[in-house]
Amino acid sequence: MHRRLTTLLAASAFALLTLLGVASPAAAVTRDQKLSVMYSWTQTSASSYNSWNSARLNQGAWSAYAFNWSTDYCSSSPDNPLGFTFNLSCYRHDFGYRNHKAMGVFTSANKARVDSAFYEDLKRVCAKYSSAVQPACYSLAWTYYQAVRAFGSVVVSQADLDRAAKMKADAERAAARR
Repeated sequence: MHRRLTTLLAASAFALLTLLGVASPAAAVTRDQKLSVMYSWTQTSASSYNSWNSARLNQGAWSAYAFNWSTDYCSSSPDNPLGFTFNLSCYRHDFGYRNHKAMGVFTSANKARVDSAFYEDLKRVCAKYSSAVQPACYSLAWTYYQAVRAFGSVVVSQADLDRAAKMKADAERAAARR
């Protein structure tokens, strides 16, 4: 907990100093500094999301970090299913995966944290809708989260394929009973 707080405070202080022009964006960024900022931007909290989104909107201030800001949003799934705005949640998820992979730190723990942050982002999106449509939104958020947990790994293993085949067979059996 202390490490998380220290990391978050250090990244926030550096971001503030950069915005104020005290820290030069052209200054060399160490691997530890980049990891610290990346880690602080991929937490489950709303403040982590807000810090990342602020940086996304002002990428030039972070150019010394050479972050990968590319995204395909929600990949082959709809970016805004049924009108629910999931696109920025997917964008931050892409940011987490792509930058952790580029830094060689895409461990199962980091993947799980980025996936959990994605789910929390989606739930915050759903919370903004009326109570009448929230259940549908939360259901879609859960489905998107389960998809990245199951299939968001670097390499699809035989176990992943077997699990997907079982899910498909179970769904087909359930559909046949209806």
